[in-house]
Amino acid sequence: MSPIIFTNGIASAIPGNMLPIISITEAANFTLGLLNGADQSLDTFFAHFRPLPGATLQNNQVGKYPFASQETAANAVITQPLSVSLVMTCPVRAVGGYTSKSVTLTALKKAIDIHVALGGTFIVATPSYIYQNCILTNLRDISSGESKQAQTDWQWDFEQPLLSLQDAQKSQSALMQKISSGTAIDGTPSWSGLATSVGSQVSGLASSVVQNAQNLVGSAITSAVSLPSVTVNQIP
Repeated sequence: MSPIIFTNGIASAIPGNMLPIISITEAANFTLGLLNGADQSLDTFFAHFRPLPGATLQNNQVGKYPFASQETAANAVITQPLSVSLVMTCPVRAVGGYTSKSVTLTALKKAIDIHVALGGTFIVATPSYIYQNCILTNLRDISSGESKQAQTDWQWDFEQPLLSLQDAQKSQSALMQKISSGTAIDGTPSWSGLATSVGSQVSGLASSVVQNAQNLVGSAITSAVSLPSVTVNQIP
């Protein structure tokens, strides 16, 4: 009945921080129903929603850039945001409905503007999955020419990004988690290649030079200590 729910943003002052979209789209119907004492059925609602094909439940991308090791490269999976779209159908059903439609959609537009400006997000409920912490990326007219009415169908496009720190931590690979937590690497890393061979030779030569210098300094100190003492005769 209300697949789109405003969370936080304009709903921050409401208990639970959630505001169903029908509180905006059906405000006029609820008011008239209360004034006339009539029961409101789903058929008389201003807008009806249904999910569009193409929603994603899992969206992963394989990393193709160079990695530190082949083992990491074989398991490098990058989690991408999920997307879901709904269509809102709101035809005019009664006399004077165009005025009510204009007022309702204008109020909805203003509410969305304020909600987005306040950093609010959306909950999108579908028959298969409930998408939380969604961001509204697009709201556009997709009406076809089958009806004489204009602007009867509106497409809502949502994206569920890696919004929270917990979701971002889940998307890290095992290697990145070790680097982030400072986990020690077991064993001594082994390297190979021309650069490694040259580096080993340079390292050995430097160690040899340092050792020879230490031996030379040690010999000089030993010689200075073992010099024969010289007696200086005092001048009478």
